[in-house]
Amino acid sequence: MKNILFTGASTALITPFSDGRIDTDSFGRIIDLQLGAKIPALTVCGTTGESATLSDKEKLELISFAVSRAAGKAKIIAGTGSNDTAHAVKLSRKAESLGCDALLAVTPYYNKASPEGLYRHYSEIAGASSLPVILYNVPSRTGLDAPVGIIKRLFEAGAVAAVKEASGNISKTAELISICPGITVYSGNDDAILPTLSLGGKGVISVLSNLLPGEVQSLCTDFFEGRTKAAAASQAKLYPLISALFSTTNPIPVKYLMSRLGLCRAEYRLPMTAPTAGEKELLDRVFEDYFS
Repeated sequence: MKNILFTGASTALITPFSDGRIDTDSFGRIIDLQLGAKIPALTVCGTTGESATLSDKEKLELISFAVSRAAGKAKIIAGTGSNDTAHAVKLSRKAESLGCDALLAVTPYYNKASPEGLYRHYSEIAGASSLPVILYNVPSRTGLDAPVGIIKRLFEAGAVAAVKEASGNISKTAELISICPGITVYSGNDDAILPTLSLGGKGVISVLSNLLPGEVQSLCTDFFEGRTKAAAASQAKLYPLISALFSTTNPIPVKYLMSRLGLCRAEYRLPMTAPTAGEKELLDRVFEDYFS
């Protein structure tokens, strides 16, 4: 299995829509912004990309577009997870054929998989592709918190190369890195970038970097190059914006703020809806603080 090929920030890209369809013009501009900031990796069709409402055809179009637009300047991580193992396997094979560099596979939701079922789910995905698999642990979305023991077993079997840890439990991150020497851990939460790095994590798969890619990558670079006080100052400075980005369900806030920057329309797919008047008021205040 290949090693994960990025340290620092991977942007969990939004999916821009226009009149119900994917807005590829906006998607291209967003990717270009990321490349200009020298972000080392882009994650397509993740939670922030509203993957739950995308058809397989749309997902593959987005992955193909991102691979072509990045043209080797950034690694492309394709979200191919599903609560149906066979579906995840099929999508992973197709994503690999399009030239992406790694797969992001969320833990199966709704099914309440047993530990053995979880192990076999990821083993099947890994066996379908030669690409590295990033296990995406986000129990607030899936209802399943992947046990550290199962992640260790998957890592030792070569089925999982990395973890996007979004449980919000920094103690779990510490335990994971402690008992799985060599595993790559990425923060799945922007408010935990620095704590994750300090424990040995390699970076973040970030919502925030849709808006501020250079700043998020610089935070990571500062830490890796020993400028820990600068990294800590950046984490603290960015906190109010991070808090606003998760004041309601992601990606509602980030897409609204990106629309204010002229990068896309504030258009969502049901059951995701536009921010309320009160939510917009908060986001508008934050926008003025960071972008005016």
